Amino acid sequence: MVSPTTSEAAPTLGVKIFSAGVAACLADIITFPLDTAKVRLQIQGESQISSGIRYKGVLGTITTLARTEGLMKLYSGLPAGIQRQISFASLRIGLYDSVQEYFSSGKETPPTLGNKISAGLMTGGVAVFIGQPTEVVKVRLQAQSHLHGIKPRYTGTYNAYRIIATTESFFTLWKGTTPNLMRNIIINCTELVTYDLIKGALVNNQILADDVPCHLLSALIAGFCTTLLASPVDVVKTRFINSVPGQYTSVPSCAMTMFTKEGPKAFFKGFVPSFLRLGSWNVIMFVCFEQLKKELMKSRQTVDCTT
Repeated sequence: MVSPTTSEAAPTLGVKIFSAGVAACLADIITFPLDTAKVRLQIQGESQISSGIRYKGVLGTITTLARTEGLMKLYSGLPAGIQRQISFASLRIGLYDSVQEYFSSGKETPPTLGNKISAGLMTGGVAVFIGQPTEVVKVRLQAQSHLHGIKPRYTGTYNAYRIIATTESFFTLWKGTTPNLMRNIIINCTELVTYDLIKGALVNNQILADDVPCHLLSALIAGFCTTLLASPVDVVKTRFINSVPGQYTSVPSCAMTMFTKEGPKAFFKGFVPSFLRLGSWNVIMFVCFEQLKKELMKSRQTVDCTT
């Protein structure tokens, strides 16, 4: 991302990873109801086994969930979501600058678009394999009431990990890795590269200073571009992860079943909550990430001066 000014010390790798993890967790806590609404809209129409409740729109889904299942249902799966951000977002975002610098090392010119995309591919891919079990548990906890009536499959986060590993298989915790890998490669490249390019253009052309308004606008544009490209893969990923054993034979089978039964529009189910969630998540995360990096480096410089 844009280099710090000469008066500012460059953030260390530890500061980047820590700041990314904290900022991502905060963004997840604030926007989690939108993510739950997105999941419910994405799986709607998937199964014959349902409560008979139909969700309409973002606010309609949130209010229906709160009325029929309680406010806390909007945060079902939050512990797994936080675990996901700690193991996933901290790496994919925190390592991005360092990997980008690695790909462009030995060159006198700034990192190219190819360097940025390569960094997004690598950090996104590594983070998915590490954080996939938390994604599986999060999605199942968010979706379980809709597909399985009154009696839930899981009573909590750690109960879900145990039941999935013992009744299905340990490797089921990595179910849906392929579509999630595709989704997060798209998200990581689009989100980080778009944010990096927009922020760089705004700062280098002196349209906005490298501060909160610039970070906010860059994050919002990155969120829209990312949602548009990632939505089809995101819906398939959610359906496949949430499916019971034997429902789909493979990821392509899941996608084809969606297409034949529900049409092309099925791949964009939950688009509005996806954008509202990803757009707001991006704004909160990137603004907090940038400010945390600055404050932590200022604190470090102050400590170094006093010693």
